[in-house]
Amino acid sequence: MSGRRKLIVVSNRGPVSFGRDEEGNRVARRGGGGLATALRSLVSHHDVTWIASAMTVEDRKVALEASGAIEETARDGSSYRLHLVAHDPAVYDWYYNVVANPTLWFLQHHLWNLPYTPNIDPGLHHAWEDGYLAVNNGFADAVLAELEREPHAAVLFHDYHLYVAPRLVRAARPDTAIAHFVHVPWPATDAWVVLPEPIRRAVHEGLLASDVVGFHDERWRLSFMRSAHDLIGAEIDPDDGSVRYDGRLTLVTSRPISVDPSEFDELAESERVLALEQELVERRPEFLVLRVDRTDPSKNVVRGFRAFELFLDAHPEMHGRVGMLALLDPSRQDIPEYAEYLGAIQRAARVVNDRFQREGWTPIELRIQDDFLGAVAAYKQFDVLLVNAIFDGLNLVAKEAPLVNDRDGVLVLSENTGAHAELGRFALTVNPFDVAGQAEAIHTALQLSAEERRARIEAIRAHVRKHDLEAWIGAQLADLDQIALGVGP
Repeated sequence: MSGRRKLIVVSNRGPVSFGRDEEGNRVARRGGGGLATALRSLVSHHDVTWIASAMTVEDRKVALEASGAIEETARDGSSYRLHLVAHDPAVYDWYYNVVANPTLWFLQHHLWNLPYTPNIDPGLHHAWEDGYLAVNNGFADAVLAELEREPHAAVLFHDYHLYVAPRLVRAARPDTAIAHFVHVPWPATDAWVVLPEPIRRAVHEGLLASDVVGFHDERWRLSFMRSAHDLIGAEIDPDDGSVRYDGRLTLVTSRPISVDPSEFDELAESERVLALEQELVERRPEFLVLRVDRTDPSKNVVRGFRAFELFLDAHPEMHGRVGMLALLDPSRQDIPEYAEYLGAIQRAARVVNDRFQREGWTPIELRIQDDFLGAVAAYKQFDVLLVNAIFDGLNLVAKEAPLVNDRDGVLVLSENTGAHAELGRFALTVNPFDVAGQAEAIHTALQLSAEERRARIEAIRAHVRKHDLEAWIGAQLADLDQIALGVGP
């Protein structure tokens, strides 16, 4: 990878968010969400200005005080600029809670129940025009302001929140190097035609204003190219990844994101994680099945609990010896579908526990809170890691947990995660809708020989350490350079 670059990273969530401690002092806390977690280490490799939404009241105060960007320091001491964009609260609500999540996220994760949802009423059209487009305009204005300061910086947009922003920046700064990485699955054309034609066109045209569009998995890359051809008439060459549209060439790539292994090596031996791990060791069952997720419908938690129930049904000899620890970060509770799914999760866990628990043994321990360090401690102790997402752009838990696990734990992995293309041959593969198959996979994982368990997890570790976050960043910058030098497809 070449030397340090000047980068403008743009995402809805930033690497930190601000609040007040008990004494009333302003404090910066780790930003939520897998994307912010994954990208945090980027600032140690490059000169980064990070543009993100002001998410809290204190964030908005910081944005107002700064009138632009402030200097921040990352976990490893690296400095970066943080530019918080304070959106009108009502506009942001339309953008995030009407369009980005209940519409785009649900579409891209195949979560709609088409006989009933979505209902594309005037409210959605209003939220698109006055919410999603308005917020994307706000992000584009922030990018253009930063480009005035650093005119040769490359702009790296991220995810489904910002599909139309690249086109806005391109119109104002035609020569800017722009990449957009999509961290969620990309469904086939038939899924997109549910949306009104102006919306689906704007999504595809916005992305194709970028020089490079990246996905985690070859499946998502090919689906995007096909939908771009079908819906807006783009010329595509799937073999070399080129898409030609509106007089521009865009390179479409498959670059699965990774993690910074050194961060997890350090965290695993930190005082706080060691203390949390000891608490877990003192009360853990003989065998521990772990899942670490958000309470998001796409994560398939309810079916995972049902699978564990079927496993206990079939294997009474394991009663009292095995337990499931579910560490779930509450997700998007302002959206009714997410709040309802959290209730379904709690009910499903109660069904299993009411049926099987006995004195001294509760089959499912359910914790609903944002506890990253607690998750790292649990990563060290699992015997089976269950990742059964309905669809997932990648799934970083599948990469993080094996890095620090001390028990040669086995990964049970949904075939519909982007991570499956990389790690599937080292995992036990499951169909996320087949609860019987997931139950059998849990049993198989617990029965594997010590030698096979060790071989599987060591292969995952070796792959993740070789294909780490730095390699992922380097590959994307190389793709941008390839286009800039005119040696692309």
